[in-house]
Amino acid sequence: MAEEKIEQKIEEKIELQREYVVPMRRGFEKVPRYKKANKAVKTLKEFIAKHMKVEKRDTRKVKLDKLVNEQIWYRGIRHPIHKIKVKATKKGGIVYVELAEIPECIKYKIQKEENRKLKVTATNIKHDKTNDHTEEFEKTQTPEEEKEKKEKNKSVGEAGIKENKAEAVVMKQSKATKPQKKVSENVKKNTGN
Repeated sequence: MAEEKIEQKIEEKIELQREYVVPMRRGFEKVPRYKKANKAVKTLKEFIAKHMKVEKRDTRKVKLDKLVNEQIWYRGIRHPIHKIKVKATKKGGIVYVELAEIPECIKYKIQKEENRKLKVTATNIKHDKTNDHTEEFEKTQTPEEEKEKKEKNKSVGEAGIKENKAEAVVMKQSKATKPQKKVSENVKKNTGN
C-alpha cells in the first residue's frame, strides 16, 4: 500500500510526459565548427521548451540529464549527433529530459562509472576499519604518551629528511665524478697512452 501511495504522488506531480526525436542539425548548420555541440544543446533545450509549453519558453527551466549531454558530445565539439530520441517529463513547471533509448557507447560509460564507485566504496570500507582501530588505541593512551609519540614521529621524520639529503649529495657527487673518469679514460684510449 505504501508503494501505491508513492506512485500516486509521483503521477500527480507529473504534468506532462512525452517522447521526441529532436532534429538538431538545422540549429547548428551555420555555426562555426568549434561551437556546434554547444549550439546543439541550445537547440535541444529550445525545442523542448517550445513543445512542452514552458512559460515564456525559458530554456533555464529545461534540465538535461548527464547522459543526454554525453550523447550529444560523444563525437566531439565539431561533430555532434544530428538527432536524438529523448523522453521529456514536466514536473512543477520544470522539464526534465533523459534518453529514451540508451546507446551502447553510453552503456559502456555507465558500467565504467559503477565499477569506479564500487572500487571507491571498497577502499573506503577497508580504510575506515583501520581508522577505527587506531582511534581506539589512541583513546587508551594517556596525554603524556601521546606527546611522546608525536615527538618521536617528528624526530623520525627529521632524521629521514636528513638521510635523504645526505643520499642526494652522495648521488650528485658520484654522478659528477663518473663522467670525468670516463672522459679521461676515453682520452687515454684515443691517444694510446
